[in-house]
Amino acid sequence: MKYTEEHEWLLEEGELIVVGITEHAAEQLGDIVFVELPEVGTEVSKDDEVVVIESVKAASDILAPLDGEIVEVNEALTDNPALINEDAAGTGWIFKIKPSDLSPMDDYMDEAKYNDFIA
Repeated sequence: MKYTEEHEWLLEEGELIVVGITEHAAEQLGDIVFVELPEVGTEVSKDDEVVVIESVKAASDILAPLDGEIVEVNEALTDNPALINEDAAGTGWIFKIKPSDLSPMDDYMDEAKYNDFIA
């Protein structure tokens, strides 16, 4: 897994990148009550706002970590946004993107660097 400074995790799955928010981010947000998912097929550019997460504390935007196409979204979050709180790095994944270029992945943090970043 790779991590962004915006507290997203990125997992390579074949030619796709699975994107979610970290446990740290989920804890900071508190109980998540709504997730606005992007449309499958949407072309995004790095740093575009693609998801809105609302919690009892705040609303937060999730940014596209790479240029590419949204190819799948986690529909389970529509009925149960709390999945992110329950398993942020697993069943609480948010979307999958088919990147047009994987090289920006090299710029993101590994787990050790991310843990230092949030310490």
